[in-house]
Amino acid sequence: MRWLALILPDLALQTHLRGIAGPGAIAITDPGPPVRVLAVSHAARLAGIQPGHSVPAALAMLPGLQLRPRDRMAEQALLQEVACWASAYTPRLSLDPPDGIVLDIAATLKLFGGADAIEQTLHEGLRHQGLRIATAQAPTPLAARWLARCPTPHRPHVPADWQARLDALPLDLLADGSDVSPASLALLADIGLRTMGEVRTLPRAGLARRQASAVIQTLARAYGETPDLRTEFVPPPSYRSHLPLSWPTIQIDPLLFASRRLIAGLCSWLTARHAGIDHCRLTLIHERGGEQAIDILTGTPSRNEAQLNLLVREHLGRIELSQAIDSLAIEAREPRPLVQPVGDLFGDPAGGREHASMLVDRLRARLGLEGVRQLRSRNDHRPERASQAIPFDPRPSRSPPIATQRPRGDRPLWLLPQARPIADPARLRLLRGPERIETGWWDGQDIRRDYYLAETPDAARWWIFQELDPPQAWFVHGYFA
Repeated sequence: MRWLALILPDLALQTHLRGIAGPGAIAITDPGPPVRVLAVSHAARLAGIQPGHSVPAALAMLPGLQLRPRDRMAEQALLQEVACWASAYTPRLSLDPPDGIVLDIAATLKLFGGADAIEQTLHEGLRHQGLRIATAQAPTPLAARWLARCPTPHRPHVPADWQARLDALPLDLLADGSDVSPASLALLADIGLRTMGEVRTLPRAGLARRQASAVIQTLARAYGETPDLRTEFVPPPSYRSHLPLSWPTIQIDPLLFASRRLIAGLCSWLTARHAGIDHCRLTLIHERGGEQAIDILTGTPSRNEAQLNLLVREHLGRIELSQAIDSLAIEAREPRPLVQPVGDLFGDPAGGREHASMLVDRLRARLGLEGVRQLRSRNDHRPERASQAIPFDPRPSRSPPIATQRPRGDRPLWLLPQARPIADPARLRLLRGPERIETGWWDGQDIRRDYYLAETPDAARWWIFQELDPPQAWFVHGYFA
């Protein structure tokens, strides 16, 4: 087996920073008591603020420091979101709280081009989502976790002497991901031990007599002497992610930046499920309560990140923000199986349909759902009543087709809303006809007409008709060219 550990350093800080394009001096505080600085951004660290400082001391050093309370629920939600994204590279992974995930990649090495490619993809993909990670590989999940805590430059993947590297790790790591108590660590430190290897040289019977059996069990799991059973992570059936902003804003650019981070996570979740969506909801949460929902609709199921970002941009460009936005959330339900197109020597035959669908999606986002309409056939022979404009629906109709007789000849695409009288019908040359339409007596709007295809002196083609009732006037009803 080959385990890859993924650690999010300063998870409490990254939870707040991933939605910010240019984070300033920010400090995460632990409620305590006493209230102290838990993690700081790079700008705050340059000002001399360090984790462990008291809040008054940090504000004295940098009065403009932004304080954010730690949000443990947001940390766990972010950890699950990263696990959903990472499940695209292996179906076997487990959450490793408080800030880690372990992945069994042995079965997917060939699929993704080896361990180097998987690890590089993890770094690049999560960096695109505004996250920074540390990774390491080992034959056991606990060993991979410890090695990720102490990264070594230019290290080989799963070196042959991985146990020797574990021996050199500091003693404090024994409590990371295990049940080893601080009292046991203090006991080992008091007798002069500093590394894992030194602990392994102690007689196990002596450790057991001193209530340090957790140390024995932890080392056995890390060095592969006993199984390390983990509960496999199962991605949720629906997706929801929440992203706070650094400060409330009504500007579109910060909202676009944050929404791109959310959509990147959504598309990764869809990739892991081999699925797409035709609807998701982006929610703008107001600073003083309340929210504003934006429905993102696509013509066909998709997980195209660029397409979703473009639609979000169109929506945000046309809305008016009455209040400052404090955070964003995205939600998607009912993902649909998505079959990837097969490459073709002469190009993808479905590419034209995808471009047309994308155009319709952009028009609906820009003009609104009622601004884009489609024609639907009606069971009526009268041309002006044979179709009906309805809001565009990209989903295929499930209603049975209307059983109507196909009209003789061609009908023009440009049908006038009201037929216009022809002053001089003698100048037209009739090319085809007549096609008699005599119907509608049951609703009081009956018609009795003979339709013709006619050509004008300038070679334009009209669809005209003559009333059968006196005075038998001529009208133009549509244009072919």
